[in-house]
Amino acid sequence: MNEIQIDKVYHGDCEKMMNDFKNLKVCIVTDPPYNVGYHYKGYEDNLNEYEYLSLLRFIIGSKPAVVLHYSESINKLSIALNRAPERCISWVYNSNTPRQHREIAFYGIMPDFTKVSQPYKNLNDKRILARIEAGKTCKMYDWFEEDQIKNVEKEKMNIDHPCVIPYSVMDRIIKMIPEDYVIVDPFCGTGTTLVAAKKTRDIISASRKIKNIANLRNVGLWKKPVKLKFLIKSKTFQNNNYFT
Repeated sequence: MNEIQIDKVYHGDCEKMMNDFKNLKVCIVTDPPYNVGYHYKGYEDNLNEYEYLSLLRFIIGSKPAVVLHYSESINKLSIALNRAPERCISWVYNSNTPRQHREIAFYGIMPDFTKVSQPYKNLNDKRILARIEAGKTCKMYDWFEEDQIKNVEKEKMNIDHPCVIPYSVMDRIIKMIPEDYVIVDPFCGTGTTLVAAKKTRDIISASRKIKNIANLRNVGLWKKPVKLKFLIKSKTFQNNNYFT
């Protein structure tokens, strides 16, 4: 691959494109495979720990990055990268599993919490009540609540993917990143990062499985028409009417 183009989704392995960003100001924003044995099609989610961390280290390197992952994995990734995140926030959700939150780590980039507003939490404070009555909201806390996308919802969306990130989570993250960055998601998944970023940002991404990105066109995640240009290397997808 000689030249990376903006507003493209590349069909293939992200490792092959990560050295081609020298002339672009990029920020990686990604929810990578968690290496816990999820049943992805076309990817083995059970590398040994050294191989897994080496993969993430190669992809992220010294570039600005926002990574969603479990707390322990963020700690190990930071050691592998030999750098600590500038800030971390927590996405909290109700679940029937032992894990009830994920960390969002900002490496080499400082999130702007004023770009995201949310309701006040301390409703016993008279000053807060006065602000609420005045229609004010507060800036982002270092944690927020958002439900996961359940299997029933994925079936309605016709998405065959074990780990779909809610649009509102990625939208919140994108808003906190300075606007002069090109957003890169090397692990595209169902394309939620693309949808959140494309409203206001240039994007580049890679995916081994294109179909799930196209499925987002058929659900309410596309609040406005978003035209993504696809460079499809596999003939399997070239005549698919999902792509424009």
